[in-house]
Amino acid sequence: MALLAPESAVPSTLVALVVLRVPAWACLLCFTSYKERLRICQIFSGVEGPEREKCEKAFTAAFQGLLDTEINYDERNHLHDAFTQMTHSLQEMATARAPACIPPCGLQEVARRFRCRGCYSTVCDLPLDCPVQDVTVTRGQQAMFSCTVNFQLPKEEITYSWSPSVPQLRTQDPSYFRNIPRAEGYLARIRPVQPTHRGTFSCVIKHDQRLLARLYFFLNVTGSPPIKETELQSSFREVLLWAPREAEMIEPWRPSLGELLATPEALTPSNQCLLAATAAIASASLTLLAWMFFRWYFSGN
Repeated sequence: MALLAPESAVPSTLVALVVLRVPAWACLLCFTSYKERLRICQIFSGVEGPEREKCEKAFTAAFQGLLDTEINYDERNHLHDAFTQMTHSLQEMATARAPACIPPCGLQEVARRFRCRGCYSTVCDLPLDCPVQDVTVTRGQQAMFSCTVNFQLPKEEITYSWSPSVPQLRTQDPSYFRNIPRAEGYLARIRPVQPTHRGTFSCVIKHDQRLLARLYFFLNVTGSPPIKETELQSSFREVLLWAPREAEMIEPWRPSLGELLATPEALTPSNQCLLAATAAIASASLTLLAWMFFRWYFSGN
């Protein structure tokens, strides 16, 4: 009997029947109903379709040459129990069989299959790089990225790492990303979001240092800044413009004599007395200097 590909519905049932003795094959039709055999085929190949028809034909072909086989009557109950156990085993096998590959990306170990023809295993032929997901956030709000996939991950030794790309760039090229230390959770947040944050963010999922998937998020920042931020910026701008004027105002005022005399408040009685005393001192000083000069000059002659 030739075995087909393992993913087919046919070999799964026939392999289970191989564990029985050859005479027992001939009695399959005696101890199983058509409804039970149909149920087994439906479990592995679906309710309708060509695979289910192949499964039904496999049952018929497997026992075609054994219809005339005879067994001891005492073995009848034993064979009935064996077929009942086989039916339950096939149902359990269908429940526990590996799930199908889930697009669009990722190394999905849970869906790995072992091929009896060739004795090797295969895994989903899907890229490790997932499509870029667009995330649009208003400026000043919070951006959140969730590094999750739609297939089952191993329960232990899963690690996450985050990397931003060159700003403003939408890319999946690893050379444009830089790793962020201590960013190891499956969730990442940016708050408050600013236009400078616009760009691509990458999350790498690994199992025991083996790469499982790379996710990409392109952050697009829209909208004007919040009202409170605008008011704060205006206040800060006023402080910057006001500071130089304050520096000029606190400098000491050193007016000239003309500016001082032109000021209405300058010619008070006390100031007039002060000016008169200053003028008298200046006049006496000049007179003294002139007398000393003439005395020196005539004494030399």
